[in-house]
Amino acid sequence: MNRRESLKALGLGTISVAAFLESCKPGNEKLAENSTGNTGSSDYDGTRLPKEIERDKKLNTEKFFDAHEMATITVLADIIIPKDDHSGSASDAGVPAFIEFIVKDMPDHQTPMRGGLRWLDLQCLNRYGKAFVDASNTQQIEMVTDIAYPLKAKPGMEPGVSFFNLMRNLTASGFFSSKIGIQDIGYMGNTVNKWTGVPPDVLKQYGMENV
Repeated sequence: MNRRESLKALGLGTISVAAFLESCKPGNEKLAENSTGNTGSSDYDGTRLPKEIERDKKLNTEKFFDAHEMATITVLADIIIPKDDHSGSASDAGVPAFIEFIVKDMPDHQTPMRGGLRWLDLQCLNRYGKAFVDASNTQQIEMVTDIAYPLKAKPGMEPGVSFFNLMRNLTASGFFSSKIGIQDIGYMGNTVNKWTGVPPDVLKQYGMENV
């Protein structure tokens, strides 16, 4: 199963769709080009008020996640959207920085994300004697598999399922609102076209080739 099929199977949340559509609006070219999707840069201030720009600048000077948390987010993001022959990984697209920004921009995500990261580490410590980021790739995938599929999750995994749902949605939002992500799905946007009339085969189909 390739990346795009995997994402369809796992399901993209509404935040993913909203972020992607926002990046594709006219005037948001800089947002689509930015490798981190949305980091509050003043380079694309044509669609926002000055106070919104200043707020984003302030958020960019703050730090929420510590180094260990960011390392865990990076590993998780790349498990969700790994690098393949078609395009780069989630971390290549700047998803960890995107998530760092989003939890500051949307504080309601802070407790679920931090709590989820700690829950994940505790589970891995109990299972493997090490934090998630220090576990082997096989152990990481085993852990993720237990929380990635809500309908198959065992009792007691509910906190992990809830956390992974959020992590997956944020990862998809960051990836598909980045330049790498937009290229990954082949989105072209509005392009200049030249009308040359009805194609000859269509005219012939309707017997109008000599009209």
